[in-house]
Amino acid sequence: MADQYARTPGVAEPPTLPSLRWEEPPEGPVVVLLDQTRLPAEEVELVCTDVPALVRAIQTLAVRGAPLLGIAGAYGVALAAVRGYDVEEAAGLLAGARPTAVNLGYGVRRAAGAYRAALEKDGDGEQAARAALAEARELHREDAEASMLMAGHGLALLDELLPGGGHRILTHCNTGALVSGGEGTAFAVALEAHRAGRLRRLWVDETRPLLQGARLTAYEAARSGMAYTLLTDNAAGSLFAAGEVDAVLIGADRIAADGSVANKVGSYPLAVLARYHHVPFIVVAPVTTIDPHTPDGASIEVEQRAGQEVTELTAPPQVAAGAGGAGAVGGLPVAPLGTQAYNPAFDVTPPELVTAIVTELGVLSPVTGAGIAELCARSRQVTIS
Repeated sequence: MADQYARTPGVAEPPTLPSLRWEEPPEGPVVVLLDQTRLPAEEVELVCTDVPALVRAIQTLAVRGAPLLGIAGAYGVALAAVRGYDVEEAAGLLAGARPTAVNLGYGVRRAAGAYRAALEKDGDGEQAARAALAEARELHREDAEASMLMAGHGLALLDELLPGGGHRILTHCNTGALVSGGEGTAFAVALEAHRAGRLRRLWVDETRPLLQGARLTAYEAARSGMAYTLLTDNAAGSLFAAGEVDAVLIGADRIAADGSVANKVGSYPLAVLARYHHVPFIVVAPVTTIDPHTPDGASIEVEQRAGQEVTELTAPPQVAAGAGGAGAVGGLPVAPLGTQAYNPAFDVTPPELVTAIVTELGVLSPVTGAGIAELCARSRQVTIS
């Protein structure tokens, strides 16, 4: 097997460009995104001047990942408010852009709530817009702090479960700085292990059909100097059978009240493999990913994406543009014309297959409905205080 030892001298190196930022050029405020559809070949930014542009970026996965979607949603509300657009309409468009990711709606509600509260207080639209922007910036700051705390809690848990270090971690999809206001969720734990000299190998699932693992996690691992190896999703079973996996670390897009976890499709099979091979299966996510209003896994709405993502190998935007002009779309067909495709963006792992959930408030294990409720209560107390 071809291992990647992409080592960078010195400290771990983040992406050259931030995943998301707010800017105020002379022509008016904008939300600037690192276009993740162009990685790893190019680091190109998208400039969103209005909410419809930001919604398109969310739906096309130019910006993605549960925590970052929450931040994007909050800044989107602020963008509408500052530019004088209809805030309620903007909030509705943003919240519905991707139905499974609960953080998106959370970020939208926080910024919209701050806007409404300020508007009701003194009726000043400009002051209300400033309140929405301040709330978005606070959410951004909170997520960076949560990322740091989750990294510490996660590494402590790995060291407890797997004393001696030399961790061989399997991960799925992308959970690093590209999805966060900080260094990520599950990837942040692996990065912390790497910095502590206790990461032996990061196994990176390719994550079909859109290859977030191959394009994004490998990109972040290489920039951080981690020892990593890329594998196709269906090769994971052979790794478990060979005893090459010490733990599975994934993120989450929604955690139901009973502890069921919705994450990028392909996560549930890893949980089944991990249980059979007696390997810890660990979910790393901020408390904002918990949705107490969704009672169980069966109640989670799973986004269904276009079959074209499965029936074609989609060319990166820069390749498509070079081949057929700026408006070129589509890719290389890999299935007969007219083939129907099943393409859920996520699958759901039941709580009994989850060893632990790591949040900024600590580790929940075993994963139960009562434990989830207690975690949510603690989160409210921390927010209030």
